[in-house]
Amino acid sequence: MRLVLAFVVLALTGTLAGTVAASTVLDYDAARHLLSRTGFGPTDREIQRLIGLSREQAVALILDQDGRVATTPAPQWVAENAPLRYPPRIDLASDDERKLFRQQQVQETMQLRAWWISEMLATPAPLAERMTLFWHNHFVSGEQKVRFARLMYRQNVSLRRNALGNFGDLLHAMARDPAMLIYLDSVQNRKGTPNENFAREAMELFTLGEGHYSERDVKEAARAFTGWSLDRDSGEFVFRRGIHDFDAKTVLGYTGRFDGDAVLDILLAQPATAEFIVGKLWREFVSPDPDADEVSRIARRFRESRYDIKTALRALLTSDAFFASENRGVLIKSPTELVVGTLRQLDIQPADSLIFARASASMGQNLFAPPNVKGWPGQDTWINASSLLARKQFLDRLLRTDDNLATMRTLATNPDALVVVTPLATAAAASVTAASGDMQASSSAATPPVRRVRFDSSRWFAQFGGDDNERRSRAMRLLLPIAPQVEPPATDAPVSVLRSVMLDAAYQLK
Repeated sequence: MRLVLAFVVLALTGTLAGTVAASTVLDYDAARHLLSRTGFGPTDREIQRLIGLSREQAVALILDQDGRVATTPAPQWVAENAPLRYPPRIDLASDDERKLFRQQQVQETMQLRAWWISEMLATPAPLAERMTLFWHNHFVSGEQKVRFARLMYRQNVSLRRNALGNFGDLLHAMARDPAMLIYLDSVQNRKGTPNENFAREAMELFTLGEGHYSERDVKEAARAFTGWSLDRDSGEFVFRRGIHDFDAKTVLGYTGRFDGDAVLDILLAQPATAEFIVGKLWREFVSPDPDADEVSRIARRFRESRYDIKTALRALLTSDAFFASENRGVLIKSPTELVVGTLRQLDIQPADSLIFARASASMGQNLFAPPNVKGWPGQDTWINASSLLARKQFLDRLLRTDDNLATMRTLATNPDALVVVTPLATAAAASVTAASGDMQASSSAATPPVRRVRFDSSRWFAQFGGDDNERRSRAMRLLLPIAPQVEPPATDAPVSVLRSVMLDAAYQLK
C-alpha cells in the first residue's frame, strides 16, 4: 500500500518548482490548468480559445456558461407521478411485490448514473456540472437509504439549478429536499421526540464545521425543524403543524420561536460558514492545504455578496494561488473525473454510458451512493492498491480498442469488458444490488447491451498537425499537468506514446 501511495506522491511533488508568473495573460499551460480544474478533461480546441485572455476574462467566460438545466434527456420514468410507496401499501404488499419494487429502484438508479455520465460528457457548461457533483458530495444523500430513484433525480436537478447561484438559497432548498428529508431522518422529527440528525449535519457538514457549535445548539435547532416532513403520495415537502414545536429555542446565542428557516439564517449569519465553504472550494479547486489568509479574504467577499457562489469562485479562480506552479498537478482526479475526462479528451462518444458509470464505481465513486453522510473524502483516499489497479486497467483496456480487434469483438458482446473486477468493484456492485434481494436479476436488469467503444489514435493525433515529434509533444502537454514520471521512448509509435502517457502516474493528477 505504501509503495502504491509513494508512486503517486512522486508525481505530486517530484517535478513541481517555480513561482507565480508575473503576467495574468493565459498561455497554453495556464489555460489547460484552468479548464482541467473547472471541467472534465479539456480538449486542445477548448484550451486554444482561452490563450491570450486575461485570468478575469477567461474566468468570466466560464462562469457565464448556463448550466442550470441538463441538456441530456432524462429517463422517462422521472416524470411519473406514482405514489412513493410499496404498491399497493407497505402493510399489504407481499414479499414478491416488495422484491420487485426494490429491483425496479435498483434498475432506475443505474439508469440515473448512466444519464449523469452522459450529461457530464455533453454539457456545454462543465463548471456547472462540476459544481453539481461538488454539492452532491456536500449535501450528501444516498440511494442506499433514500431508495427512490425519482427523489435522487429531483435532488440532482435542484443541485444543478442552484450550483452556481446563491448558497443560502441552496441551503434552504436542500433542507426541504425530499431525498434529504429521508436520508437525515427529518421525516421522524416531531415535537417531544426531536430527531437531531439533520440539525447536527446542517451545522457540522453543511455550514459551520466542527468546533463552532455546542450540543445544546444541535438539540435546540432540532426542535426548530420538527414537522418538516414528506408527503408519500406526491413525494413533495410538507410542513405538519401538529408535530412542530412552536416554543422558544436558543441557537448560537439567539432566542426566539424559531422555525427551520430561521435557524438556517442564523447559521448563514456566522462568519464561520463562509470560511467553511470557501475552505472546501479551495480544496476542490486549488490545493489540499488552504491558505488561511486567502480563505479569509475570499470568505469576506463571499459574505458581502450575500453568498453568491460565483463571487467566491471568481475570487478563487483568478487568484495567484490558483495559478501558482506549486499548485499544479497536486490534486488527484476523482474516478468520475478520470472516466469522463478521458472520454472527453480522447473524443470517445459512447452509445451507452452505463459501463462508464460502473467503471467509476469500481474505482470507488458510485454516483448517487456516497459511502456515508460525510461523502467521499477525496484526494489520497482515491488511491489504494485496488483502485489504482482499476484505474490503470480501465485506461489500458480503453486504449486497446485502437489496435486490438479481439477487444473490439469482446466489447460488442460483453458490456462488462471495461469494468475492472477488483474487490472494490465487487463491493460497489454489491452495495447497489444487495437491497433487491436478487443479485442475478438486478445485475442483468442494470446491464444494457453496449454497441461499440472505438478510439482511433491516428485520427486523434492528426488534430495537432506537424511532424511526429510535434504531435507527441502537444499530446503530452494536453494530457499531463506535470512532466511524466517516465518519458516515452522517442521511437515509439503514436498509440504506444499515448498509452505510456496515460498510464503514467502524472495522468492521475490535475
